[in-house]
Amino acid sequence: MAKNNLISGSIWDEYSNQVVRRMDDPLHQGEITEEQADSLGAKLVVADFGAESCGDAVRLYWAVNEDTNEILSSKFKSFGCGTAIASSDVMAELCIGKKVEDAVKITNIDVELALRDDPDTPAVPPQKMHCSVMAYDVIKKAAASYMNVDMESFEAEIMVCECARVSLSTIQEVIKINDLTTVAQITDYTKAGAFCKSCIKPGGHEDREYYLVDILAQTRTEIEEQKMRDAADLSANDELTFDKMTMIQKLKHIEGVLDVDVRPMLIMDGGNMEIIDIKENMPHYDLYIRYLGACSGCASGSTGTLYGIESILQQKIDENIRVLPI
Repeated sequence: MAKNNLISGSIWDEYSNQVVRRMDDPLHQGEITEEQADSLGAKLVVADFGAESCGDAVRLYWAVNEDTNEILSSKFKSFGCGTAIASSDVMAELCIGKKVEDAVKITNIDVELALRDDPDTPAVPPQKMHCSVMAYDVIKKAAASYMNVDMESFEAEIMVCECARVSLSTIQEVIKINDLTTVAQITDYTKAGAFCKSCIKPGGHEDREYYLVDILAQTRTEIEEQKMRDAADLSANDELTFDKMTMIQKLKHIEGVLDVDVRPMLIMDGGNMEIIDIKENMPHYDLYIRYLGACSGCASGSTGTLYGIESILQQKIDENIRVLPI
C-alpha cells in the first residue's frame, strides 16, 4: 500500500493499519439520495457538524426505517484530514443496523477502539485523537434531527472541556486505557485543555466543576487500587477467573487465545479478525468481531468458522462467551 502523503517518516508508525487503509480507501464515503432512501422504504436524514478547533467538518447520511428506527444505510462526507476521514468511516459503519436510540450511545472512544489493530495500541497519534470526537457529535446531530429533539437532550455525559467537547467519562477511560500520568498527555490524546485551558486547574477564566488535575489524580488512584485488588486476587486464587477480570483484562485474555488458536488458521486462508467490543449481557459475554481480508466475504464466517471461534473461546476461557460478527 502506498503511503498517504499526509504522513511521513516516523509519524507513519503512529497510525494503525486500519486508519491508513480507511484514509486511502474509506468503505462508507459518499452520500445517500432521496431516491436511494425511498428505494429502501426509509427516511433520509442528513446532518452536518464542524469542529471549530481544527476546521474539519463531516456530513452524515442515514436511511432510517421509520417503523423500527433501524439505520439501514449510513454514509459520510468529510472535509478534513485523513484521520477525520478514517474516524468518520468507522463511525458510519458502527451506525449500520443499529436503532437511532442506540446509535447515540456510540462514543468517540468506541470509534478510536474500532480503528485499533490491537486493543493495547492507540490507532492514531495523541494529537489526532480529537478527530473521533467530531464523529461522535455528528451522530447526535443526526439523531436529534430524526427524532425532532434538541441535540442537548442526548447529552447524558458531563462535559469537562467545552472547547473540544470532551466528557468526564472519555477522559477517565482514556487515562485508564493508555495508562496516562500527566495532564499534558490527556491534552495530547483528547484535546481537553488545549484551547481556553480553564478546565486544566482552578484559576482560569471561568470556574469549572471538574478539572483535569483532579480527574487525573482520582483516576490514577483508582488504577493503583485496581492493580492492588488484581494482585490480591491473583495471590489468593493463583489465577484470576474471567468473571473477576476488568474489561481490559478480559480483552487481553481473549486476544491471547485468538493469537494462538484462531488467527494463524485465518491468516493461512488470507483472512483475519479483530475485536470490536465486548459487552456483559449476563450470564453471557457478547464478543463483537469483524472479519478482515478473505474472511470478510466468506460464507463460513457466520457458520463453521464462527462456531469454531466461539467453541475455542468457550473451552479455553468461559462457557458463556458468545461471538457476534458485525
